[in-house]
Amino acid sequence: MNSKFLDFARKKLLENCALCGHRCGVNRLKGQRGKCQAGSEPVVASYCVHHGEEPMISGTRGSGTIFFAYCCLKCVYCQNYQISQGVGGRDKEIEGRDLAEIMLELQAKGVHNINLVSPTHYAPQIIDALEVARAKGLKLPIVYNTGGYDSLELLRELEGKINIYLPDFKYFDNGKAFKYSGARNYVETARAGIEEMFRQVGVRGILVRHLVLPNDLAQSKDVLDFLASLSKDIWVSLLAQYSPQARAGEFPELSRKLRPEEYKSVVDHAEKIGLHNLYIQELESSEVYLPDFKSEDPFGKDSQPSSAVTNRPPSPKGRR
Repeated sequence: MNSKFLDFARKKLLENCALCGHRCGVNRLKGQRGKCQAGSEPVVASYCVHHGEEPMISGTRGSGTIFFAYCCLKCVYCQNYQISQGVGGRDKEIEGRDLAEIMLELQAKGVHNINLVSPTHYAPQIIDALEVARAKGLKLPIVYNTGGYDSLELLRELEGKINIYLPDFKYFDNGKAFKYSGARNYVETARAGIEEMFRQVGVRGILVRHLVLPNDLAQSKDVLDFLASLSKDIWVSLLAQYSPQARAGEFPELSRKLRPEEYKSVVDHAEKIGLHNLYIQELESSEVYLPDFKSEDPFGKDSQPSSAVTNRPPSPKGRR
């Protein structure tokens, strides 16, 4: 692969890895692995036509979703833990041309977009594959679906290549971010990253997700105050789907589902401060979005569009 982007990445972002907030500094091209455990080429854990994203992403025909193995965050409650924190015997790296073919295969199925889930640690290789896919006829918008721990150096290299940013903003407390996701300086990294994404694509090209945690562990209202400071028009998805997965049972404060009053308090605050482009969920969504990555189709072939399952329809005020 000879793209100018990958040439830059080999010298600046992979040889002294600085793709995420960890800034491990390992040489990925020589087999060294940092906190994410990713190697020199991407590992695709699964790909499918996915109807479980927000309605603007899934639409009526689904989102062409590619799930990458490993992650730069180690969330103790991760619902994708089967692939984010190890893929067992399926740890098979693929070349850019193969990743490009996956994108083209999904396009042929009629999806609305190519949705890259947990792309941070493979971003240079993904961009190279996108160039190959574009040359072969890929015309779909690209969704960058990230945990919000991307470095500014990486995001600046992505400018003009990403159509829709779909970042998480998980916490507004660095202590909690380190305890539950193993990330230092998460708040500063996520804030700077979302500001950069917003600068690149504006209101129409960013949707920020926030998972409301039990016991206000994410300090959700502070997250919302920050997002409102960028723009009252910014699109926000307030997720009520928390359930204690993976290692969450080891932490008593995380070992239960969200209570209705906890979620309502966050939604009420969002509306109080003027955030009106909101996606909100029913608490039953905690039973809906539990993928099984041992299956060829992690979400099941009978899954319904998210607008029908979890997201309330728009009210006259534009609430979603």
